[in-house]
Amino acid sequence: MPSRATPRKPWSGGSCSDPPLDPAKRDTLKKLAALGLLALADVGTLASCGRKALSPTFRERKVIVLGLDGLDASYVPRLMAQGKLPNMSRLESLGGFRALASSIPPQSPVAWATFITGRDPGGHGIYDFIQRDPRTYLPYLSIARTEAPQKTLSLGQWKLPISKGNVELLRGGRAFWDVLADLGVPAAVYRVPSNFPPQDTGAKQLAGLGAPDLRGTYGEFSYYTEAPPEGADDISGGAIYPVTVSNGRARARLMGPSNTLRRDSADCYVDFDIWVDREHGLAKLLVQGRELLLRQGEWSQWTPVRFEMLPHVKHVTGICRFYLKEASPHLKVYVTPINVDPADPALPISAPAEFASELARRHGRFYTQGFPQDVKALRHGILDDGEYLQQSEIVMSEARGMYESALNEFSRGLLFYYFSTTDRTQHMFWRTMDPRHPAHDPRLAAEFGAVIEACYCTSDELVGQALEACDDDTTLIVLSDHGFAPYYRSFNLNTWLAEKGYLAGRGLSDPDASIFSHADWYNTVAYALGFNALYLNLQGREPYGIVSPDEREALARHLADELRRVRDPETGDRVIENVYLAPEVYSDDTKEHAPDLVVGYARGYRCADESVLGEATDWLVRDNRDKWSGDHCIDRSLVPGILLCNRPIEAEQPALPDVTAAALSEFGDATDFSGKPLLRGPRGT
Repeated sequence: MPSRATPRKPWSGGSCSDPPLDPAKRDTLKKLAALGLLALADVGTLASCGRKALSPTFRERKVIVLGLDGLDASYVPRLMAQGKLPNMSRLESLGGFRALASSIPPQSPVAWATFITGRDPGGHGIYDFIQRDPRTYLPYLSIARTEAPQKTLSLGQWKLPISKGNVELLRGGRAFWDVLADLGVPAAVYRVPSNFPPQDTGAKQLAGLGAPDLRGTYGEFSYYTEAPPEGADDISGGAIYPVTVSNGRARARLMGPSNTLRRDSADCYVDFDIWVDREHGLAKLLVQGRELLLRQGEWSQWTPVRFEMLPHVKHVTGICRFYLKEASPHLKVYVTPINVDPADPALPISAPAEFASELARRHGRFYTQGFPQDVKALRHGILDDGEYLQQSEIVMSEARGMYESALNEFSRGLLFYYFSTTDRTQHMFWRTMDPRHPAHDPRLAAEFGAVIEACYCTSDELVGQALEACDDDTTLIVLSDHGFAPYYRSFNLNTWLAEKGYLAGRGLSDPDASIFSHADWYNTVAYALGFNALYLNLQGREPYGIVSPDEREALARHLADELRRVRDPETGDRVIENVYLAPEVYSDDTKEHAPDLVVGYARGYRCADESVLGEATDWLVRDNRDKWSGDHCIDRSLVPGILLCNRPIEAEQPALPDVTAAALSEFGDATDFSGKPLLRGPRGT
């Protein structure tokens, strides 16, 4: 057992509408409001690295990058051979097709950050969806951080900021389109993950994965019903509100963001009415003076909702869609997460700031949250499979309209457009096409078994549109960040650590217990947080660290060896394909937020949700019967992405940073990026 460190100081781990203000107080508050009311971002512009002269050879060059999240390197060739992906086949004949090595681990925020910067996680600092603060052991979302104003002025029930808050992008490293901006190359970047808030460095950018809803989450739906489902209090990713219909009318409350201007930080809310016509399957919703008439099974258009932060002085506007799931026999109304209104953004979702409102004027309002498909509503049965696909189609339809417009307007520089539907569809519908899956249902398979293939065919249509937009001076790069695999069985890494004595504590497997409340840190040498990350309890880094720096490598190697030998106690199958030590895979393993080991699971296995959030359980491995049935958070060798290009691809085994270098090389500059250009000689040279 490693020597014990010297103990350190312990860590610790309403309505917003009020009576009108009198004119004198209102004027005072308006003046104070001018100093900065909301804890919103003051995202600074990165310093210019100086404009370089661009050779005439490259001045009119065009590069289109089409990111299709999750397209699998084994499934694409299979469909191509069947003639179902004609545009991808055409693109392969023009240039080539390769399997593309993903990041370690192959998670979307990690992989796209790697492509954006041309760096591995040691260079850009995003190691997992969920990372931990080594000072407290507590988890946080890895892409962005919001900080409230440090200075406030108290005035009765109000807490008024006199300094600005901040929304910080946690991805380090320079985006390759910033390099292009230095060269004077225009760029437009749509919905790419790990890019919130976008940095205003010259490129037009709309944020993707990482951008929150108006409540500051990745997406929380609301569900109003006369018949709440069992376990409604335990549902994550949304809230269920029981309602009562009396004389054909129900009153409901739409919860908005926390009001950081109040001393109690109470949530803002908006009351609305629902009038129900059970006989005809209709409902009329009255929301802040707007009437929405919906038939059963019908979605509303985007509806703006205004939340008052400071009466008569400050408000924020969100948008949501209403879905009348059922009018009879029980009223059931689903409401999307409240998105940031692109017409009047309360958060920095674009760069320049006016780009989002410009898009809203041209295309109408649209989903702005970075994870728009409501997989939580499907997993909890609030939306069924068909209803989820309707919602996903709304997301895709909005994105396609914007994509077509971007292609039509593209004349020079870089266009980078990202689609997420392929990833989400495989996560949620793998069970319908795979009879081996524990959640497979033959009845649902008959109806939805072809959904994933159809999604790939839609992706092929997107490739076709990009091909049509190409001329002789255009390089088209189509890539996915990773592939896909079945998720049959869940493995609780924290349970394994506890069983082996690496994670100490009493009652760790009890309901509602976690390492944050039950771990004995003075006797713990390792713990897990996130989908693939394992951390040592290191002296000088963690507050109660007991592993000395001299013991670090030996312990890490011992853990890696043990984990590679883990077998499923029921099947005897190998659970873990490989384990990587940080110094072996990261360019800078000294960063305090980096994991010490990265666990690459075997095909069919994945880290249990409970372990991801720091919980142990009374089981080690069990069947995954969730609708989230496909995954890629396994060993990267098992889930390569794809690379297609209309230029010959010279590299036989390309990786994400190589594609970054290839895109830059088309404009004559791939310096300071780790990848090697993989296309045969730039056009025009």
